[in-house]
Amino acid sequence: MKSTWEATIWENGRVRKETFIAESKPEYGQEKNVINLYPEDKQQTWEGFGGSLTEAPAYLFSTMPEHVQRELLDAYYSPGGLEYTLGRISLDSCDAALGNYSAITEPIPPDALTLPGFSLERDEWYILPLLRRIWAIRPLELMLSPWSPPWFMKTNGERNHGGSLRPEYRKLWAAYFVRYIQEYEKRGIHISSLSVQNEPAAVQTWDSCIVSAEEEKSFIREELAPALKQAELDVDIYIWDHNKERAYERTRTVMDTDDMYDLVSGVAFHWYSGDHFESLQYLAEWYPELKLRFSEGCVEYSVYGEGAAELDNARMFGHEICGDMNAGTSSFITWSIVFDQDGGPNHVNNLCDAPILYDTATKTLHRTLSYEYIGHFSRYIVPGSEHIRLSKFSDDLDATAFLRPDGSIAVVIMNRTSEMKRVFIRLEDEVIMIRVAGDAIVSGIIE
Repeated sequence: MKSTWEATIWENGRVRKETFIAESKPEYGQEKNVINLYPEDKQQTWEGFGGSLTEAPAYLFSTMPEHVQRELLDAYYSPGGLEYTLGRISLDSCDAALGNYSAITEPIPPDALTLPGFSLERDEWYILPLLRRIWAIRPLELMLSPWSPPWFMKTNGERNHGGSLRPEYRKLWAAYFVRYIQEYEKRGIHISSLSVQNEPAAVQTWDSCIVSAEEEKSFIREELAPALKQAELDVDIYIWDHNKERAYERTRTVMDTDDMYDLVSGVAFHWYSGDHFESLQYLAEWYPELKLRFSEGCVEYSVYGEGAAELDNARMFGHEICGDMNAGTSSFITWSIVFDQDGGPNHVNNLCDAPILYDTATKTLHRTLSYEYIGHFSRYIVPGSEHIRLSKFSDDLDATAFLRPDGSIAVVIMNRTSEMKRVFIRLEDEVIMIRVAGDAIVSGIIE
């Protein structure tokens, strides 16, 4: 067997890259420092990587010079970049926006048969122009997520600070979803999936809404799914869309009757409460019909501090992606594709890091180490690849492996220490020996 490898090494605060070739040899009973690959034990099929495309990054994009816009688009969507195939947008405003907004601004009665005043004018300012530029490179599998219904549909009378959907507005809220998707379709942008509510258990200072598991289930069954079917919209529905630690419990409640398997396609989750990879494993074991999707994650400055160490941030992504993949996840969508040098804009100052940061003063892009780490997965583990099981000798390493459509095997290994690790990758009766530098991540293709 022959394998080709790419390494990204963090050295004295800078990125250093290496490429090398490694040949296999008979394994001769190798026991130490082994990573075992089991390509005969195939798991979930990989769907792809992506990033969120809400108003904040779209606005930033509109302020960039044309050559910087091209650089950003190439960095994410062109061959040799991250080669993203997925995206996520917000239905109306979210925190990563310039302010609160809705497609309907004036209240209408809950028994209204239409949605008078519905307009995507705000989306036409920044979001849709960015999507059109991306679509000129490649169409994305786009996910739609609401942070809040319009203010007049809610118990607290505002988009922010939680509140709930007033029961009498359930049917109209489902019609709102349908209209949003239809208006995007008219503009040539296909929405392939949606979640019922972003972070339904969180009361936020920004756009938010509380939705219980029972409410989510009944809304899907009685309003949302029938409305999508009547409109002949083929859109996958994801439940939860919140942190992993309660994803299993939420799914057990929503999916406790057989009819829900015809309506729900998957479970979306975030990373803000810790690893909880076991929760995903339980979901994959008990609900193999459902796809698991990482739908949001970023390094929040309010938690980790502005300008947190790039290596720490990058390792968060490497650890998360490996853990999610090994637990059964089939797609991975990060938070915003770009923020400015301060981590915004954000209308409630919820500032965050992004894989690429835009310096508004110098009008230049900075590709962070997180960007490089994500690329070690997204450029090697292509859509259609199948996850294969592995075992590794040390918790100092994170690792994952996939059988690609062309029959080759992609392997990603991240060294969580500053010391070089010698690794023997065992495949049946042969081994490939590689050296993984300290503070490095490596990706390889075994043929």
